[in-house]
Amino acid sequence: MSKRKFGFEGFGINRQATYNFERSQAPQRLYVPPSSRHGHDNYEDTDLDNIDYADNDTFKEADNNNSNSNANGAEDEEVDPLDAFMQGIQEDLKAAPPPDPEVKADRYRDDEDEDDPVESFLRAKKDVGLTLAADALRAGYDSDEEVYAAAKAVDAGALEYDSDDNPVVVDKKKIEPIPALDHSSIEYEPFNKDFYEEKESISGMSEQEAAEYRKSLAIRVSGFDVPRPIKTFEECGFAPELLRAIAKQAYEKPTPIQCQALSIVLSGRDIIGIAKTGSGKTASFVLPMIVHIMDQPELQKEEGPIGVICAPTRELAHQIYLETKKFAKAYGLRACAVYGGMSKLDQFKELKAGCEIVVVTPGRLIDMIKMKALTMVRTTYLVLDEADRMFDLGFEPQIRSIVGQIRPDRQTLLFSATMPRKVEKLAREILSDPVRVTVGEVGMANEDITQVVHVIPSDSEKLPWLLEKLPGMIDEGDVLVFASKKAAVDEIDSQLSQKGFKVAALHGDKVQASRMEIYKSLNHLPCSCSD
Repeated sequence: MSKRKFGFEGFGINRQATYNFERSQAPQRLYVPPSSRHGHDNYEDTDLDNIDYADNDTFKEADNNNSNSNANGAEDEEVDPLDAFMQGIQEDLKAAPPPDPEVKADRYRDDEDEDDPVESFLRAKKDVGLTLAADALRAGYDSDEEVYAAAKAVDAGALEYDSDDNPVVVDKKKIEPIPALDHSSIEYEPFNKDFYEEKESISGMSEQEAAEYRKSLAIRVSGFDVPRPIKTFEECGFAPELLRAIAKQAYEKPTPIQCQALSIVLSGRDIIGIAKTGSGKTASFVLPMIVHIMDQPELQKEEGPIGVICAPTRELAHQIYLETKKFAKAYGLRACAVYGGMSKLDQFKELKAGCEIVVVTPGRLIDMIKMKALTMVRTTYLVLDEADRMFDLGFEPQIRSIVGQIRPDRQTLLFSATMPRKVEKLAREILSDPVRVTVGEVGMANEDITQVVHVIPSDSEKLPWLLEKLPGMIDEGDVLVFASKKAAVDEIDSQLSQKGFKVAALHGDKVQASRMEIYKSLNHLPCSCSD
């Protein structure tokens, strides 16, 4: 596949936006956060350092000169009526009795208190809004209407918080749902999505033998004309390059979900895959996606992506992205990771350059679509991973919005650890004649996990118990410690560090770069996390 490099001059990313605001007062300089004035966070505002302040003696001398000049010229000038009026007010003030100290104290006691919490909150909210607005203006909007929409959201105080408690600008009327495309008015190119040809070792299996094989893997299927499960990766018909990439990742044989899902997805069927976390679902949709993309025409300028993978959290999206790159590299396919907490401008440039695969979180993908960083015209392969978690985080409107941008005859894969009613309803609406594959018992505890419950009488006894048991836990493997609050996570982190444990604390208040560093360092470290 040929390499394509596109210039960015034509996209207007660095074009300075122009504005024409109607003002009832004299124009004033707009406030710009210090971080956006010079491009780095260590900038200090030195405007105040350049101001020369006059000494008190200078003012006193000027007042004396003015008094003398006024006295000398008083005989030659008439008394101004305004000066006479002001002089009368000053004399009345001098004649008024001084206020009672207690009354004065009561009157001004409120001024000595701390700032009003409501005023402090609104002031902080406004500062956050201004910062976010500056980021939005630098993010690559290419029309005044989009800039005005972002500014309007800030002015209206339309601030909300994402799943990691990070503030985001949200104008629900304009930003959240993207209107679904009228696909009937778009002429899509036909594409192929059936790449599976059963090997003799699979086609020779009777229905009874296939049912017994599924039972041995704890697999249950439902749907019309379900393909038989495979036993080895070679039986999928993968090209030698992809088989070498699979062997390089030390994949010896398919996991139960892969045995059944690979034959279904390679056949071009939609699928609902329900399996526990860590069961190998990622390879179940990444490997067929590589085959699917390689059969499509090369992307042209302003086209792409072909495959879209949606994940509920940044960390999961990053993990899927790394796994996808390992297999895409064999064919020179380009993959992009698009999720919150990272530079929108960098992601904008990468998407504009073109990529066959994007791994996204729903909110950031919608942002990129609105910024015209990508279109979904060529998208024919859609994956919704951890769909139940997406609904738990309230992403249902975003998911439906994204699905409405993709052609109806796409191939759609939905994977989940559980199957809540909301997820099942969505699956019926966006999938076409799907095959449902369930590995293990839905909603049951993972049979590979031993659960031991120890009830501690009071909160004060939790930390001493943890300090006593932690060395033995570490000898058996990695340790995750969960807390209900971010402050509790930091407290546990501090206490364990003081006792000599190597700890990595992870919660939503940490910046994304710090979270990614912690995520990479989790091997063989006890980790304190918040929900």
